[in-house]
Amino acid sequence: MRLKDKLGNKSNASSEIEYHGATGWLIGEAGRGVATIIDMVHHTRLGTISATLGIMRMALAQAVNHAQGRSAFQKRLIDQPAMRAVLADLALEYEAAVALVVRVAKAFDAPDGPERAFARLSVALAKYWLTKRNPAFVFECMECLGGAGYVEEGPMPRLYREAPLNAIWEGSGNVIALDVLRTLAKQPDSREAYIGELAAQRGKHARFDAALDTLLSDMEGPVGEAQARGLVGRMALLLQAALLLAHGPATVAETFCESRLGGSDGRMFGVLPAGADIDPILERQVFA
Repeated sequence: MRLKDKLGNKSNASSEIEYHGATGWLIGEAGRGVATIIDMVHHTRLGTISATLGIMRMALAQAVNHAQGRSAFQKRLIDQPAMRAVLADLALEYEAAVALVVRVAKAFDAPDGPERAFARLSVALAKYWLTKRNPAFVFECMECLGGAGYVEEGPMPRLYREAPLNAIWEGSGNVIALDVLRTLAKQPDSREAYIGELAAQRGKHARFDAALDTLLSDMEGPVGEAQARGLVGRMALLLQAALLLAHGPATVAETFCESRLGGSDGRMFGVLPAGADIDPILERQVFA
């Protein structure tokens, strides 16, 4: 009928269509349409989280590059304490996203049951959390550029318009959250694989241990649909923390747990714990 006039993503044309007299073939078992679709969506969700990670990488690179080249008050922006805190916090968010996407992708490639069970649940958690965090992440990167970031000649406006899309595609927030509840209830192997991933990191950080105990307690009781988003967000955040504790640099993992599992939960970028060791976090992002 037409090409959609979308907010962004315009180079990836989307159309509205009608079928008249078209022939269709049954795919899968009759009456099991949703289950058949979910199997397909399971794989496309891996694509959405990978694309989200790419947007984050580009936005952060633009912010770091600008901060390295722009000076104010006799210092480069990247040497100003407030800007360093913001960039370091963005770097934490990005590193946690990398760890999550790579771990989910690894599980997709595994032939064995536990890993595939982990993939079923973890890709939904990653889809929900990363795509929800992305718009705020890109906005904060845009703000690092000041007014120049809001000008169409640069890349930031396009990235900002693209940022919400992956949260909408392949299951919006409510759909993903309810899907996670169904998986927890109907696929105990996925539940156990997820819990095992987190439990392996117990004892490495006090805030992580406390948050894990609370989460496991809440997962034991009934979770209503209205509370689904809260549970899914916490599950994703704890999984990121576990992966950084397992595979990330100690400073990155420590600061992530302190900032995300404490009182602030990382809701406002640039609010890091007093005494956070910012230098090694930023050094992983700056350009030589």
